Amino acid sequence: MAYWLIKSEPDTWSWNQHVKKGADSWTGVRNHQAKVHLQTMKKGDKAFFYHSNEGKEIVGVSEVVKAYIDPTDSKNAFFAVDFKAVEPLKTPVSLATLKADKHFADMVLVKNSRLSVQPVTADEWKAIRKMGGLK
Repeated sequence: MAYWLIKSEPDTWSWNQHVKKGADSWTGVRNHQAKVHLQTMKKGDKAFFYHSNEGKEIVGVSEVVKAYIDPTDSKNAFFAVDFKAVEPLKTPVSLATLKADKHFADMVLVKNSRLSVQPVTADEWKAIRKMGGLK
């Protein structure tokens, strides 16, 4: 299983909206670096749900349901992924908290916080879940 971080602006698509819908299609991502990550995702992979712009914090955990060619891309060059909401973090973990902790100095979110889809290492995953009050 691989671990990821997906970002959404809460005024566009929030964690609460994601939970209410249950499963959600992530289409329209047109960044080539993010495309590679979406293409790599497999059913069962886990992802942190991050509120960007406003809040700047990890608020929940989602799971990959399926990955496929993005139907909104007429050239069939980009990928989409369906995610389902799994569980909220009991305590959101902010970008500021991660930046202040040397353990996360090499984390993609800390180095390149603008990338909308990014990998998370197993060590980062475990540490952030613990910081967020999850086992």
